[in-house]
Amino acid sequence: MKIVRPICCGMDVHKNIIVATIGITNKKTRITEYIQETFSTLNHDLLNLKQWLINHKCFDACMESTGKYWIPIFNILEDEINIYLTHPKYVKAIKGKKTDKKDSKWICDLFKHDLIKFSFIPPKEIRALREISRYRYKLVGMRSSERNRYQNCMTVSNIGIGSVFSDPFGKSAQAIMKEVLESDIIEDEKILKCIHGSCKNKDKILDSIKHCNIETDQRFKMNESMTHMEELQVHINNCEIEIMKRAAPMFDQFMHITQLPGISTLSAILIISEIGVDMKQFESDKQLTCWAGLAPANNESANKKKSVRISKAGQYLKPLLVQCALGAIKDKEDYFGIKYSRIKKRRGHKKAIIAIARMMLVSIYHMILTGETFNPSDYESFRNPKPPIKQQVLTEESAIEFLKKSGFDVSKLTKPSISRKSPKNLLPTQMMPTIRAIKITPCH
Repeated sequence: MKIVRPICCGMDVHKNIIVATIGITNKKTRITEYIQETFSTLNHDLLNLKQWLINHKCFDACMESTGKYWIPIFNILEDEINIYLTHPKYVKAIKGKKTDKKDSKWICDLFKHDLIKFSFIPPKEIRALREISRYRYKLVGMRSSERNRYQNCMTVSNIGIGSVFSDPFGKSAQAIMKEVLESDIIEDEKILKCIHGSCKNKDKILDSIKHCNIETDQRFKMNESMTHMEELQVHINNCEIEIMKRAAPMFDQFMHITQLPGISTLSAILIISEIGVDMKQFESDKQLTCWAGLAPANNESANKKKSVRISKAGQYLKPLLVQCALGAIKDKEDYFGIKYSRIKKRRGHKKAIIAIARMMLVSIYHMILTGETFNPSDYESFRNPKPPIKQQVLTEESAIEFLKKSGFDVSKLTKPSISRKSPKNLLPTQMMPTIRAIKITPCH
């Protein structure tokens, strides 16, 4: 096999130790000499690892992406060493021959022949933005879990506000719940003051809290849950402010993707925190959609497709794009709304929404790569569809005119007798064999 990197290093990374193997290949004899060392993950030993690689003139290194243990190594080596990261499944050793030293040597051999698929590592600024974005994602998930607990407490306490209000955490609903939790006796007048004037079905709102039974344990849980939700909202707001500050220097490179329906300023920043602003990192839009987990998988054997499900990749990017797609299809007369309606008829809602999310990601890829605005090739045909073409009816005059233009002599053409039931100007179907049988001579 072709040796792509004559001098390279493979590293087996653990929590406390790093086993590094440098492979030095002689270009004439093509024989590889291996040098192995073990280092700890403390900072002073990581600096020793960096100096050890430089002393052996090894500036290419590859390691597994084991949890978060690879990040401290990457932080120390990225300035002077070309660090490549790979998923453990691509460098899995042969069963029965697995030790730390053998794993390190195996990674070195695969890396030497360029047989490893590398992971995408964005620049330092994007990585920092990604950390805060993912932290916000976790906080939003915690808030949603707390909201579910709060609604469960309302259900257990015979409070049916969730069935009356479209949003049980809106201003009116929260004002009512605050009044219910603070007072032992529920008075209709106080409840009505808490309801906004534009709210409808006020009688149903009163009925939803009548005869409620809030036990002391449920009251405690609801108060603590509401306090926790308010705290989480403060942290989420702080994260969004910090995200905006860090993304501001890059606005010129990606803010035009907000032209896509369903993508707000915050959504655009969150998408960029995952894919970056340099689209040359991806070979094509197909590789990007596959990396994001929005492309059908290939699982075929003996000309039989076993599964075409999308992969589990893109656990942060995929849900975000799906939410953007749900916002984009609200306008049924817009581009993505029409696309969604057509796909849904054949494939259903779930596959249609994934298809729209994939279309949006492909559009984002090309918009950032070329700097163009959103203008798909079939966009004009969707906005201004052409009227349907009327079918032309064949008449005697049009048929004779066609024959004349084709160079036939129609002077000897005779018209047979037509029954009264047939139309006057149209050629009946039963007379077509007679016309075909007439000998028509071309004009010279």
